[in-house]
Amino acid sequence: PRILYYCRSNAAPQRYAVKCHMLCADSGAHAVYRTENTIMAIVVDKLIPEFDAEATGGIKVSNTAHLDQILVLFFYPKDNTPGCTTEALEFRDRYKDFVKAGAVVYGVSRDNMVSHEAFKEKLGLPYELIADTEEKMCHMFGVVKNKIMYGKKVKGISRSTFLIGPDGVLRQEWRGVKVENHVAEVLKAVKALKKANASMVGG
Repeated sequence: PRILYYCRSNAAPQRYAVKCHMLCADSGAHAVYRTENTIMAIVVDKLIPEFDAEATGGIKVSNTAHLDQILVLFFYPKDNTPGCTTEALEFRDRYKDFVKAGAVVYGVSRDNMVSHEAFKEKLGLPYELIADTEEKMCHMFGVVKNKIMYGKKVKGISRSTFLIGPDGVLRQEWRGVKVENHVAEVLKAVKALKKANASMVGG
């Protein structure tokens, strides 16, 4: 389910709120982002909210860092786990195709930079990995989910991918991803977006 929740202040635009709580992790709902002063929702065909993050290689990433380029963000649970390794390798193997289609690819998880650098080197990944250790991006994109493990409730990450256009608008999302055939599906969407953008420019 998608729940778009806005805490409004009379002194602020509708998309802004003051000290609201992130909601709905238990229900499986998504698309709610909280910071100290604002709460914003991730919505397809809308601009993504502001964010700043650090990636391997000393790269600074933000919502405006790749304007005029297609941006692919794939969120995964943890470095060096079987499913995440498979997904990372599949993005690696099709990386040149993504670049050819005009896309920049980043992997995102809660692992720290040391873990990311080792994971990247071990697999020979040609793209960078964002270390979201404070879960800011994970919450912003609504991928944090509560799970029951050994009878206890723990926070996990729902494997998800987001396709952002050159204009900074979220164009497509995949949630609860199954690794098999996923990268091919994302690449197909990237190529379609590139073609659509070229048609708009040419037209």
